[in-house]
Amino acid sequence: MRLKGKVAIITGAATGLQGSVMGFGGAAAWRFLREGAKVVVTDIDSDSGQATVSQMKTSGFDAEFMYHDVTNSSDWERVVADTISIFGVPDVLVNNAGNSARFNVEETSEEAWKQQIDVHAKAVFLGSREVIPSMRMKGAGSIVNVSSIYGLVGSPTVTAYHAGKGASRILTKSIAVQYAKDNIRVNSVHPGYAVTPLTNNFFEESEQRKWLIDRIPVGRIGSAFDIVPAIVFLASDESSFITGSEIVVDGGVVAK
Repeated sequence: MRLKGKVAIITGAATGLQGSVMGFGGAAAWRFLREGAKVVVTDIDSDSGQATVSQMKTSGFDAEFMYHDVTNSSDWERVVADTISIFGVPDVLVNNAGNSARFNVEETSEEAWKQQIDVHAKAVFLGSREVIPSMRMKGAGSIVNVSSIYGLVGSPTVTAYHAGKGASRILTKSIAVQYAKDNIRVNSVHPGYAVTPLTNNFFEESEQRKWLIDRIPVGRIGSAFDIVPAIVFLASDESSFITGSEIVVDGGVVAK
């Protein structure tokens, strides 16, 4: 019960249906609940989000689903206000929502660029800006931003994704320094290659799978359940002396 009594908002967490491939947000939501937290699951996928939360409630947990476009400031205002009304002031915000755009520089349109920056960087800014006032009044808080190893190193494609994830990494450090005195910690998690609903079909291609495994020192592709423990740790009081830091969970890829 490492998160007992804590209230958490986890974005992009609709992919948490039991019996299916889970995303980072969905798997994190289940783990948070089992660790004693009350969880608000947010996503633009209302059907999956509501189905996921229905399973959580059936299992006896305190969870709510809220539709949420993380690039929209009004949606952030509503989600945080409704969270406070239902469960109380959030202790934890996990900025997890994301997607991808597999284009190199020449192939990347301005629309694709803006969309990736909005989802992976603007959303972190908006979410942090919205939860920090109530966290300051409460006297503590933890914001965990799910970035990527692609926020640390380059690759042959996903140009705008790299830019967005890199922005979220350095934004994490900036916010951490600004609010350390308020006992609000801000850290980032950098997953490596992991099977999620976003990557499952792509990673199943034999040529792509071989390329990936050849790059991973531990010799296997990860899953959401490999990433979640780092998120839980940063959300918990066990990491009370950690802020502005990054945890890389990638089987050794960026160590090479």
